[in-house]
Amino acid sequence: MSADKQKRTLQAAAAVLLLAGMALIGITEKSLAEYRAAAARHGGQVIDLGSSEHPDAGQSAGEMVRVVGPINVVEPPYDEQFNQRFDAPVLIRHVEMFQWREVHIGEQLHYEMDWVDRPVDASRFAQPSGHDNPGGFPIEGKQFDARQVRVNQLILSPPLLHALPGSERVAPDMKQLPSNLAASFSLYQNYLMTSATPANPRLGDLRVSWEIAPKQTVTVFARLDGERLAPASDAADGKGYDIQSGDRALTDIFPDLPLPPGGVWMRRVLALLLIVAGVLLWVRARRNP
Repeated sequence: MSADKQKRTLQAAAAVLLLAGMALIGITEKSLAEYRAAAARHGGQVIDLGSSEHPDAGQSAGEMVRVVGPINVVEPPYDEQFNQRFDAPVLIRHVEMFQWREVHIGEQLHYEMDWVDRPVDASRFAQPSGHDNPGGFPIEGKQFDARQVRVNQLILSPPLLHALPGSERVAPDMKQLPSNLAASFSLYQNYLMTSATPANPRLGDLRVSWEIAPKQTVTVFARLDGERLAPASDAADGKGYDIQSGDRALTDIFPDLPLPPGGVWMRRVLALLLIVAGVLLWVRARRNP
């Protein structure tokens, strides 16, 4: 091979290596920038702690994390008024009264009695006469949170606790009911009711029921604050957390989030090696006579 042809071959090889190295670093950095920008909308890049029972909170403090594990209720919620306690992260007491309702169907107007979870002001009816309602409730609905709920040793902050998916109606324990309430209420289809004949309630009758957020395996995406999982208050999406049933991938939770580029540092090193090799070949080609 002539010296001139060898020189051109070396220069061509050098150019290929330089272009390959620059293309690889460009693609890598572009993918990383797109991922970081998308992650920033939800609070930042995510450290996947998975089902680790003892995450390194020191290294992960202040970072967004993905955690998967069963809900562990350390201190269950307690409805003191009814003396009801349930092994669940959240307990909600619903109170309804049998009242008149005004129903509009097209241009037709009629009145019916039904269970409603708030006082209905009959004075606002188009035909209030004969449809009076009792007024305020003697017992109010209320939510009770467990004092401590953990997922893989990490405590759920109240916003995450209130976002737990799913609900389940539970029957009250009549044996635990205070004597004054036991005299007023009877159990009917998992409801406590004041009706003398529960299947045929009368105006003003009350019914009380309880709903829990069930214990289950969940995937939590949130910011790690010491031993707590909390929302990222600076997230552009205005939420900064998510919690879903089961073991869910990050892309299932946030479909707009691209997959992070894999082997970033390996790609960077390879790109640098390609560029260095290209430069060395170029220098060698220039030195050839």
